[in-house]
Amino acid sequence: MKTEDRVVFKIEQLTNKDVSNLIELSSAVGWDYDEHEIQTILSSGLVYGHKNAEGEIVSSAAIIPYDTNLASIGMVIVHPEYRGFGLGKEVTQTCIDRVSEDTSIMLISTEEGKPLYERLGFRTVDVVHKFLCEKFISNTVNSTNDFTLDPFQTQDFLKLKQLVAAAFGDQRSTFLLNRIKQSKRCVVVKNQYDEIIGFGLSIQGPVNLIVGPIVALDDKIAASIINALATNQGGNIRIDVPSGHPEFMTFLDTCGFKKVNEPPVMMKNSAAMPRRNHELFGIAAQVFG
Repeated sequence: MKTEDRVVFKIEQLTNKDVSNLIELSSAVGWDYDEHEIQTILSSGLVYGHKNAEGEIVSSAAIIPYDTNLASIGMVIVHPEYRGFGLGKEVTQTCIDRVSEDTSIMLISTEEGKPLYERLGFRTVDVVHKFLCEKFISNTVNSTNDFTLDPFQTQDFLKLKQLVAAAFGDQRSTFLLNRIKQSKRCVVVKNQYDEIIGFGLSIQGPVNLIVGPIVALDDKIAASIINALATNQGGNIRIDVPSGHPEFMTFLDTCGFKKVNEPPVMMKNSAAMPRRNHELFGIAAQVFG
């Protein structure tokens, strides 16, 4: 606990009883976290925050440890009325301290947050491409008999987990299970031999239908997944695309998506992104990497 200018701050691990206050905190900075998203974060990782003398949450940060040697930091928020006290640095450092020095930590930064993360030892290694769509235009992909899209079933999970691990760069079993439970729609793509060669899901947020993660063998399969998840859904749609998929991003443009930002991807305890096989076409969300 510390006192600055007669303001008392206490940092603690946050739980399900803090969900409504975390929603209020995110709204204070114009972010659109809702109850379901925050509960997925809480059930997949650890969330910390400062509380003032009245018990109100004035900062937050989450760390999501994955199965082996990678973790993701996100939901780093400081209430506008409580900036300047070093809360962002302290709560982020608390997250860093919860994993070993051998764990690579990734985050997707805002431009405003980048100097803070650099002071904490993070370095920019890549960017993601944030796309928004106000009205989705279905763009028919050349149809073949090479693959089918089917609703996810529980028996698909083991193979699905392996597919996602190769695309993302680490196993993340707990998060993946939680995200599938949260999803509005979840599809798997199978070839003629009944092998899973693609996967995608959508999450209905308060502002946007969030599409991702999307894992696919190629651009055509990724485009088919987008069509399956976004057609006739209505409302705004968001997808964050990793670098290295120019043809897929061109396809998104034909569907009515517009690129609005390129947030930097930053790493600590590693000089580069985890090894991936170039089959990750859409990330789950910036908090999850």
